Formats: sequence, C-alpha cells, structure tokens
Amino acid sequence: MKELALKYGCNPNQKPSRIFMEQGELPIEVLNGRPGYINFLDALNSWQLVKELKEATGLPAAASFKHVSPAGAAVGLPLSDTLKKIYFVDDLKVELSPIASAYARARGADRMSSYGDFVALSDTCDEATALLLKREVSDGVIAPDYTEEALQILREKRKGTYNVIKIDPSYRPEPVERKQVFGITFEQGRNEIRLDDPALFGNIPTENKTFPEDARRDLIIALITLKYTQSNSVCYVKDGQAIGIGAGQQSRIHCTRLAGNKADIWWLRQHPKVMALPFVDGIRRADRDNTIDIYISDDHDDVLAEGEWQKFFKVRPEVLTREEKREWIAKNTRVSLGSDAFFPFGDNVERAHKSGVEFIAQAGGSVRDDHVIMTCDKYGIAMAFTGVRLFHH
Repeated sequence: MKELALKYGCNPNQKPSRIFMEQGELPIEVLNGRPGYINFLDALNSWQLVKELKEATGLPAAASFKHVSPAGAAVGLPLSDTLKKIYFVDDLKVELSPIASAYARARGADRMSSYGDFVALSDTCDEATALLLKREVSDGVIAPDYTEEALQILREKRKGTYNVIKIDPSYRPEPVERKQVFGITFEQGRNEIRLDDPALFGNIPTENKTFPEDARRDLIIALITLKYTQSNSVCYVKDGQAIGIGAGQQSRIHCTRLAGNKADIWWLRQHPKVMALPFVDGIRRADRDNTIDIYISDDHDDVLAEGEWQKFFKVRPEVLTREEKREWIAKNTRVSLGSDAFFPFGDNVERAHKSGVEFIAQAGGSVRDDHVIMTCDKYGIAMAFTGVRLFHH
C-alpha cells in the first residue's frame, strides 16, 4: 500500500487528506479503526521515540503522546507498590510485563495531559498492556506487533473503533526529510544523532562531576524524549521515566517551571494524604484524576467545599496545606533534567533544584554559562555540557 486516504487533516475543513510514500510501500498497517491526520503525526513521532529509547537502554519503552509531544515516556522497570497505586494498576489481575510497566509509567506521569493519548510501544503489545489500554481514554496505539489476546481486547475498545497500527520495525526512512509550509518546501537531513554516546557526558564544568549509572540512563531518557518534543522543551526524569515535560514554550524558564510543576504534582500524588483519599465508589477515572489534580492545587476548595466534596469523597478529606506540600516536595531527590538547548541564566537551575534535580544535561554555549555553572555548584548539582541542540518543530 503506497497511500492511505484520511477523513480530513488537522481540522475538519482541511480536505483532502492522505498519507503516502513517494517511493516504496507504507511501513504501517492499520489493524483496527480509522486513524486520522493527527493520530498519524503522534504515532510516527512517538514510535521514533520508543524505538530510540529501546536501542539506547536495552529496555522496553513506551510513550504517551498528545498533539505531537510526549505527555510521558518511560522504560520498563518494575513498579513499586506506591507507583502501582498512584498509576491505578494495582488491581490488574495479570502480572505486569516489562512493556506494560513501561506504559503504566508513561501514562501515569501526567495523567491529565495523557487523557485521550496516542500510545507507542517499542515491543509487542501483550495482554497485560492491552488490559491497561482498555481502561484508559485513548485514541490509539502503534507497536511492532500484537499478540492475539491483545488484539482481541483492543478491537473491542471504544465500540470497535479504537485505532491499532502495526509498524514494520525494520523500516528506515530516507536520510533527507521534507515538509511544506505555505506552499514552500523545506528540506533537511534527518536528526540521526545518537544520544547514548558516552562522549555527551565528557564535558562536565561543575565541581560535582559524578554521574551514577542510573543518572546517566535517566539523562539519556530525557534527551531522547526532548528530541521528539516541540521546542522549547525541558524534561525531568526519575527512575527510568519522565515525571515532568515542559513543551512548546517561547521562554526556557517557562519550560523549566512547567515541567517542574508537573514533576511536583507527580511526587505529591505519592503523599500519604493523597494516596488515602476516600473516593466514592464508582467514580470515573477521569473525574478521579481531575479531583486529585485540584486537591493538590491551591484551588482545593473547589472539591472540598460543603456541597462539593460529597460528589467525590465518602468523607471530607483534610486539606493538604502549603507547608505539607513544601515539606514533601523537599523529599524528592536524585532527579535528572535535560534541556533541548542551553540554559541562558541560572534561574533555570534554581527552579530545577526546588524539584529535586541533582543531574543536568544541556547544550551549553550561553554567554552566561559561568552563572549557570556557579548556580549548579551552589547546590552540588552535576551538569554536563553536551554540545548538542535538540530543537524539534
């Protein structure tokens, strides 16, 4: 198949619409559903991300994409009991496989942003992963293969319309890529840079020059995630998964704040008060996620006020105070941070430090590198100048 007609483009008024190959056959097969233009943008970008994560780490990888940027990305490390609970997978009747664990982590990082996601899996989608996908609001999934059990589960999702795409893992695109904007064709070499090269961590200008093996892995995950995130972008990673991604901001400090705030929310969801919230029976997953998000925020009265809390909780929970939140966030440590370009000022490091960042990988090259280094040294942060920019548009 050389081409596939689509219902419409980014918006219903943008017709006609299709995907096609100028040479050769399409490397994808639609096994179920009818993916749209944005679905395919998410699918093909997210597939590249998980494929690179698998190649770089040797671990199964998954990504949760929304509007051509990842909401979450992770490798398939085992989940602690705490993570199983905050990701709402502790009730699954089958054992979580590595690829299922990767998706649970990718989806669980930022559940609000992942609502209605498109999913990418580096490995065959198995029954456990399909059962996780079945319960979430999601637009579709792309993977190199599916077990018969998984395919049967996914074909029943969303009244039989769930988008399931199979991609040829051996497919390699041409080294030059093109796109059109306003009738003008842009052409560039594909971004084929390897981000698992040890040389990326060869230039360490900070006093602390120690990058433990798990920190290097997490920084590689951050950099590969940034390679497929709309710029400007910053990514916080801990224990093999992105915990906060700031994408598409014009100011880098806004990226750092946005990603840091998401990382803080991820960590606050593990606070004993949050884990013990007494939800009413039968609450919808989306309503529960939204309620947690509001409860953690300064707008907590929106779900705790008289006449409101009864909609969500069996009994009215205590407020999670600002002081309790500050104390809990201060306990988060050993977080790694990647940036798709240099930090222009030390304010980015100041904000990162508040969310437990101890390791940084960024391009370097700012006229204020000295100030950025000095701020890292102030907190004992180890920082590598990679010399690599990862803009993505």
